[in-house]
Amino acid sequence: MNKDVATLLSRHTEALALFTDRVHAVRDGQWDDPTPCSEWSVRDLVNHLTAEQLWVPDLVTDGATIEDIGDAYEGDVLGEHPKRSWDAAARAARKAFSDEGAMEGTVQLSYGETPTTAYCSQMISDAVVHTWDLSRAIGAEERLPDALVAFTLGEVGPYASELSKSGLFAPPIEPPPGDDPQTRLLAMMGRRA
Repeated sequence: MNKDVATLLSRHTEALALFTDRVHAVRDGQWDDPTPCSEWSVRDLVNHLTAEQLWVPDLVTDGATIEDIGDAYEGDVLGEHPKRSWDAAARAARKAFSDEGAMEGTVQLSYGETPTTAYCSQMISDAVVHTWDLSRAIGAEERLPDALVAFTLGEVGPYASELSKSGLFAPPIEPPPGDDPQTRLLAMMGRRA
C-alpha cells in the first residue's frame, strides 16, 4: 500500500471515529432536535450518514452501480437502535475501503466512473462537516481535528462554490475576518460557526 493511500485510509478511520463519538453522545431526548442542516433532525442527519456508509460495500466491494442498488437505502435505515445501526454501517464501510486492492479501483457514482480514492475522500469530507453539524445540534465539542479540517478544505475547496447548485448544500457564506481554517471550511459549506 502506498503512502498516499495509507494516509487516506487513516483520515477515513479518523473521520468515522469522530462521527461515531458524536453519535454515541446523542441523548435519548435529542433525536428529534434540529441540526444546522435545516431540513434534518439529529436522527435524519445520522440516518443520512448511515445510509452513505451502507452504499460503500456495494459500490467498492461488489462493483454495484447506483441502478443496481436502487432505493435499498432510502428511508429509515436506523431502525430501533440508531447507534448500533451506525456502528455496523461504519465498520462495513471502513472494511470495504481497506480491503486489499480496493483503493486501486473505481466505483460507479451518479456522475459516472470515479476512482475509489476520490470516493473515499468525498466520504471523509462529508463525515467531517456533518460531525460539526451533529456536534452543534447536541451541544457536543464543535472543534474538529486540524488534520481532518485541512484534508476537507483541500478536498472541497476546488468545487465548494458549485455544491449549492445541486440543491443539497447551502450556498457559501463570507467567513469573518481573521477566520481560522475550521471557520473557513464551515463558511465554504454554508455554515456559521
